[in-house]
Amino acid sequence: MEKKINRLESNLLANKKDEMADLAQGALMASGVTSDKEMFLYLNKIDKLCDLIAASTPDCTGDIDKAKCIFDWLWETTPHRYKSEGHCKLTAVIDAQYRNDKDIGNCLGLTALYNVIAQMFGLTVKAVYLESTFGSGPHVCSLLMLNEKTIDIENIFLNGFDYHAHRNAPTREEWSDRELIADIYNSVGSELFAAGKMNRAIENYEKAIQLNPKYSRPLLNKGMALVEAGRTKEAEEWFRKISLQL
Repeated sequence: MEKKINRLESNLLANKKDEMADLAQGALMASGVTSDKEMFLYLNKIDKLCDLIAASTPDCTGDIDKAKCIFDWLWETTPHRYKSEGHCKLTAVIDAQYRNDKDIGNCLGLTALYNVIAQMFGLTVKAVYLESTFGSGPHVCSLLMLNEKTIDIENIFLNGFDYHAHRNAPTREEWSDRELIADIYNSVGSELFAAGKMNRAIENYEKAIQLNPKYSRPLLNKGMALVEAGRTKEAEEWFRKISLQL
């Protein structure tokens, strides 16, 4: 890993303000980007997507209009974009967007892409996390922050702009950029877990925990990965420790 990107990730995990990674950089690092060259490549791809959106939507000026134009453009250019088991990595979602693939990403991947682009257009966005919805477990979507209200943006549905079904969900949480990036680290960790790469999975879970210490999924996932890695004593100590938090 090159020095600059290594420093960016260290600052992100430590929440240091000097040379702090933004959402795009953080999501790309969580997705596995490890070199300045690769980081530049993907940031350039994001810039080009923004240029395409701006050229196609010249009359979108207010925050709500801009947010809706971004949403509509993504769906118009790639109308079969959601797959529940699709990509969670921002890198893979960006590449699939450029190829006009079907099944571009899951809810996390699509939300990361939307939020990154929205921020490039000067919009203030967060993420909404729901522990269980649609009968399929955890879920994330975008949240547009305005002066007097917020708007849910459900990236998995064509009609998902200003979506109301999640508004009063009992497990609803608003997530910052750090917490959204944490979920990417956690999801990448789970991909590595499934591939049998336990030590790398543990590293990703630990980064997720650093970014969002209250998020139960990477806490539990790290314990299971320690067990699978044969690090039984560490696993016992870990489960004992987190039992006091959960």
